[in-house]
Amino acid sequence: MSAAATAPTHRTARGRRPADPQGSDHAAQHSRAEGWRRRLPLMPAFVFVVVCTQIPFLLTIWYSLRSRNLLRPEGEEFVGLQNFIDIFRDSTFRGAALNSILITLACVLIALLLGLGLALLLDRRFLGRGVVRTLLITPFLIMPVAGAMLWSISMFDPTYGLVNWLIGLVGADPVDWTSQLPVLSIVVALVWQWTPFMMLLLLAGLQSQTGDVLEAASMDGASPWQTFRLITLPHLRFYIELSVLLGAIYVVNTFDQIYLMTAGGPGTASANLPFYIYQRAFLGFDIGQSAAMGVVTVVATIIISTLALRLIFRSINAKEQS
Repeated sequence: MSAAATAPTHRTARGRRPADPQGSDHAAQHSRAEGWRRRLPLMPAFVFVVVCTQIPFLLTIWYSLRSRNLLRPEGEEFVGLQNFIDIFRDSTFRGAALNSILITLACVLIALLLGLGLALLLDRRFLGRGVVRTLLITPFLIMPVAGAMLWSISMFDPTYGLVNWLIGLVGADPVDWTSQLPVLSIVVALVWQWTPFMMLLLLAGLQSQTGDVLEAASMDGASPWQTFRLITLPHLRFYIELSVLLGAIYVVNTFDQIYLMTAGGPGTASANLPFYIYQRAFLGFDIGQSAAMGVVTVVATIIISTLALRLIFRSINAKEQS
């Protein structure tokens, strides 16, 4: 038998040497070290976010499981899920939740349509476009408190408001908007504030569209409506979904307009969840139930945001694959 036949083989059946365990461990350690090196600059921001958001949320969960009222501190005790059961039995809480949904949907959808129309206008070249764009952005730059006072006093005041003066020109009777139509008044003020935000996002989407596709559609005989419906609107899908997501997250937390324009009234007719939580915590001193309401609001917002983000990521992946 030859030496070559008796020599131990160091190759596998496929002709490759087996992986070196020490080399694999070294590569894994190097990869982990590289990952931590990249994450290290983000650690201060991560710690700040945890301290400012997650620790208070954990404390909120703790308080939501206890019967805690600042007027009766001696009666504090662990009650488990009883606070959650009580708030879902509370008709005022259900009404505030319904108001939150109505105000958010109405504001986001109306602001989205108005923002799309304004974005289509600003996407065209005309004299003074920069000035018009600056003026249209102005409502979004105004502080929410100032905007709420503007609409409450200057626009919707039953005696001196501009809206009643305008409808009086056609013979209509004056209306006490914030008392008779409180939810509509809040929606109008929010739409005025958030339309520029929608307009900016959609205008960015329109300006990212290449002109070659539009020229090709025009040469093929497509009408402006067909071009918008079949080319522009699918291109804007990602921007529309992003606008809806961000707008809904911000609008659902509306507090300033409700507090200053209607104070949740008449009664609790225009109260949303953030305002009702404020009432229960700082006017009713019921920390346990207000904490339970806060937990429900945060969890619902997280669920909706997660579903919306999945839709957005699907749009991004589909766009990249196409």
